[in-house]
Amino acid sequence: MGLDRKALRTTAVGAVSATLIAGSALGLSPTAQAAANGIRFVDITGDGGTVLKANVVTPADADGSRRYPLIVLPTSWGLPQAEYLAQAQKLADSGYVVLTYNVRGFWQSGGEIEVAGPPDIADASKVIDWALAHTPADARHIGMAGVSYGAGISLLAAAHDKRIKAVASLSGWADLIDSIYSGRTQHVQAAAVLDGAATLTGRESPEVRQTFDDFYASNLAKEPELIAWGKKRSPATYVDQLNRNGAAVLLANAWGDTVFAPNQYADFYEKLTVPKRLELRPGDHATPELTGLFGLPNDVWTDTGRWFDHYLKGADNGIDREQPVELKPRSSGGYEGYPDWKSVGATRKKIDLAGTTTIHANVDSGADGGIVFLSSILDQVAHLPPVASIPLLPRRWAAVWKSEKYASAQHVRGTAKLHTTLTPTKESGTLVAYLYDVGPLGLGKLVSNAPYTWHGRTPGTPFGVDLELYSTAYDVPAGHRLALVVDTVDPLYIEHNPSGAQLTFSSPADDPSYVSIPLREQ
Repeated sequence: MGLDRKALRTTAVGAVSATLIAGSALGLSPTAQAAANGIRFVDITGDGGTVLKANVVTPADADGSRRYPLIVLPTSWGLPQAEYLAQAQKLADSGYVVLTYNVRGFWQSGGEIEVAGPPDIADASKVIDWALAHTPADARHIGMAGVSYGAGISLLAAAHDKRIKAVASLSGWADLIDSIYSGRTQHVQAAAVLDGAATLTGRESPEVRQTFDDFYASNLAKEPELIAWGKKRSPATYVDQLNRNGAAVLLANAWGDTVFAPNQYADFYEKLTVPKRLELRPGDHATPELTGLFGLPNDVWTDTGRWFDHYLKGADNGIDREQPVELKPRSSGGYEGYPDWKSVGATRKKIDLAGTTTIHANVDSGADGGIVFLSSILDQVAHLPPVASIPLLPRRWAAVWKSEKYASAQHVRGTAKLHTTLTPTKESGTLVAYLYDVGPLGLGKLVSNAPYTWHGRTPGTPFGVDLELYSTAYDVPAGHRLALVVDTVDPLYIEHNPSGAQLTFSSPADDPSYVSIPLREQ
C-alpha cells in the first residue's frame, strides 16, 4: 500500500520540530557558551567546491610549537554545527584539535542532501585536508566521531580514507536497507521523521527526493534501485576496506532505536577484524548520547573519549583490555560484559507454536511497536514499554502463543528468532511479530518486534518464514510468561495486505514452528 507523501511530511514536520528546537539550543547550553570564546568559525571547501560551515576548537596551550591529535565531527541529520560544542570543548581541553562541520545540504552549508553518498565521503577527506593545513593537527593521529548521520559518515569515511585511525560511531547505521527496510518492509514513521527534518532544515537532492517518494509509494519496480542506493551508503558494504585500513571502531547504539535497529550494528560488529567495541543501552535513536551534548555526564561520551585517548594518544587506560561487548539491560541498571556478540545469548529456549491458526488482515489488533522516539524514550527513563492486554487481543486479527509460567527470572539477551509455516490467501502481505513479557493479570510489556513482507507468493501454498526480531536485553520476572503475538498492521510500518487477506500459521510435524529465545547464561 502506498501512502500520501504530503500527509507524511506534514506529520513528520510536527514530530521533529521539538527535537530540532532542542538541537538548535544545544549551542546555548552554559558549557557551550563558555566555549564560545575559544571557537573559530570557518568555511571549508568540500567536494566539488561546496562550502561547508565548520568550527574549530584547539587546546588552550596550542602555541604553534607542537601538534595534537585531530577529531572530526560531522553533524547529525538536521542539526546545526552547534551540536557538539560542549563535547568539542571537553575534547580540546584534554588535548585534541576538534573540528565540527555541518554536512552538505543542511543549514548554512552548501550543496544538497545526498544521504551519505560519495560527495559526503569526499567532503570528510576535504575537511581533514583543511584541518592539517590550517590547525596544529597531527596527520598521524586522526579520528572521526558522530551521532546518527555523523556516525554513518564517520564509518564510511574510515573505509575510504586510510588517514583515519579511530572511529566512534554513535547511534549510526551499518546497513541502511536493513535499518529502514528490514524484513522487506518500509519503516514509514522513521523515514517520515528523517524526511520531515530534511524539509525543515535542508535541501534534498533530486535523487534523494525521488528515493523517498518511491519508498512511500511501495513501487516494487523500483525496489532493486532502492536497495542498490542503500547499499552504496552502507558501511557494511565496505567492511573489507575498513578492515584493511585498520581504524579502531567503537559502535554504540540503543536497544529501542526506531531508526537504526541494533541488529544491523551487531552483525557488522562480528565482521570487523580491527580493534572494536560494541555498546548497547536502553533508549531510542540518539537518546543515550543526548545528555552529553549538553555537557552533562554521559557514559557514551566518556567511553568515546577513552577510545580516542587509547587509539590516538596511546594512553594505557585499559579500554582495550575490557570485555569488548558492553550491554546495559533495559530492566536493570548495571552493565554486562561479553567477549563477543555470540556469547550474549549463549543459550536458547524454544517456545513451540503448535497447532493451526488463521487470522484476518487489514485491522490493527492492538499489539503495536509503539511510536517512533516516544515509546522507547519512555522505556529508557521510566521502564514503560508499549503494552497490550494479551487476553483481550481479538483472535480474529491476532495469533497468540504463550510459554509456560517461568519459575525463575529469564534474562533475554540478543536476538529472538521466529520460524513458522505461513499459508496466505493473497500473493503479497505483511505480518508483524511481537514478543511480550506477560504478567499475572495478562498485561504484556513489549520485549521486541519485527515486520516481515512477501510478494509474488502463490495463494494457498505454504512457505517457511524465518524472522529475526530486534535484538534486546530484557529481564522477564519469575512468575511471568513470554507470549508471541502476530498481526498484520502496525503504524510503524507500511503493510502490504490486500483487502480481505487471511494468513494461516501451521506447525508441520517435519518442520515445527517455534520462537527461539536467547538467554544469558545463569
